[in-house]
Amino acid sequence: MDARLNYFASPTAGKALKYFMSAGKALKESSLPATTQELVALRVSQINGCAVCIDMHTKEAAAAGETAVRLALVAAWREATVFTEAERAALELAEQGTRVADAADGVGDEVWTRASQHYDEEQLTALVILISFMNTVNRLNIITQQPAGTYEVGQFH
Repeated sequence: MDARLNYFASPTAGKALKYFMSAGKALKESSLPATTQELVALRVSQINGCAVCIDMHTKEAAAAGETAVRLALVAAWREATVFTEAERAALELAEQGTRVADAADGVGDEVWTRASQHYDEEQLTALVILISFMNTVNRLNIITQQPAGTYEVGQFH
């Protein structure tokens, strides 16, 4: 499969994505735990069906020491016993924040309260921006049918 657009060859994409990707770098440097970031990025990408991001975040998480069992169970985190309460709260927030169109009420107060019990304001800020960031990246890749499977760990760092 060939991508509809080559972002790397486009001057417009080069300018815009330079700034956009710097936001991703700022998130990596935040106090939100790296494991939580990868799990959330993976879950958002699974919901949206973004193969490129699933490929990337599965490989990045594995390289950082995440287990194959936890990675395999992200899609079924509610029934899995391998996630901490904090990770479960982040995954729940990620799901509701991604499925905004599916839920007339958006992110519920109970979900927000659970997340705020595990993360301070700075971490919650990073989590909300990460969820939004991943939804945007997913759409950039899905609309242009970016192919997946060839990502190498650290490729975009």
